[in-house]
Amino acid sequence: MKADIGMIGMGVMGSNLARNMVSKGFTVSCYDWNETLRKNFAAKYKEGFVHAVSLKEFVESIERPRKIMMMIKAGVPVDSVINELLPLLDPGDVLIDGGNSEWEDTERRIALCEKNGLLFVGSGVSGGEEGALNSPALMPGGSKGAWELIRPVFEAIAARTPEGDVCVDWIGAGGAGHFVKMVHNGIEYGDMQMICETYQVMRGGLGMSNIAMSEVFGRWNKGKLDSYLIEITRDILAFETEDGEQTVDMILDTAGQKGTGKWRLMAVLDAGEPLPLIGEAVFARGLSALKDDREKASKLLADPKLGIDVDHLESRFGAAGATLARRVHHPFDPAANHQRGLSARSGYFKPTARSARCRNGERGAGALAQCGDLHDACGHCLTGDELGPVVL
Repeated sequence: MKADIGMIGMGVMGSNLARNMVSKGFTVSCYDWNETLRKNFAAKYKEGFVHAVSLKEFVESIERPRKIMMMIKAGVPVDSVINELLPLLDPGDVLIDGGNSEWEDTERRIALCEKNGLLFVGSGVSGGEEGALNSPALMPGGSKGAWELIRPVFEAIAARTPEGDVCVDWIGAGGAGHFVKMVHNGIEYGDMQMICETYQVMRGGLGMSNIAMSEVFGRWNKGKLDSYLIEITRDILAFETEDGEQTVDMILDTAGQKGTGKWRLMAVLDAGEPLPLIGEAVFARGLSALKDDREKASKLLADPKLGIDVDHLESRFGAAGATLARRVHHPFDPAANHQRGLSARSGYFKPTARSARCRNGERGAGALAQCGDLHDACGHCLTGDELGPVVL
């Protein structure tokens, strides 16, 4: 019996996607030029798989019209594999690039494949190695007519929302699939940059310990900020080695990037649109990679003063500024918070029995509920014009 689909590239993502497909009842033919990877996977997983030892054997093992997915490094490797496959394929076969390829490269490959009678799909794959194995979000786009051929497999392996909606759909023609994945990754760059800057303020400005920061991220993950990135930040900050050392302090402070964030930034620059968050995220990654330069600069330049000065805020903004700063400084002090009229449970300022004044001029605790602004124990509106912007 021939395979329903083929997978080229038996690294973590390719092998996990293949296992996902088999778990949904499909037969998958597998191939990798790396003999060690190929043999190790073949020895471990047998039922539902066809393990080819050559590219020709791999192609011949797949039911026509063939559906072949490539999970390999973006760039030149994708072009090399396509060129090797072209003489072995038949008109109507579908090639799928599931890597983080640049969307303009995908459009060029679509033109090449269609010229040779083939269909080409560029698909974003989101969810990492765990998602690939269990439930990825998929973003396919490319040659017209390819979707109906790959749809049964893609819908079977994709994630589901709590309402049961499948996390895959045909994005559109050309490089649309990889363009959407590029946007998706760019947003993630921005999210990660905000988390990093929040960590820096907590650590350098507030002097919080890793465990205290982990507790804050844990609370955030129970509310509107509930997300995978907040969750793993919570876990990483609390993780310790067997010797009791906190792992986050041993991680090298340099970051790499595969290019999707940079491409996202280039796309908006070409369109003349502002995108400062993702721009700063890309720049920060580039700066972090300059480890040697940063170490040399640290010997010549003084560290910035990150501490939050409560007295300065009080002199500039009065009691309300000092109250806000102390609330930030003591997020885990219920007694102190209670004395200042703060809710230790919610972390918000709560009205006291004293007369309170909201920005619309009304007074009393009843007015506070209607106003919705945050007030200190003395009734000052902390989000209205009377306080002004508090810059920490």
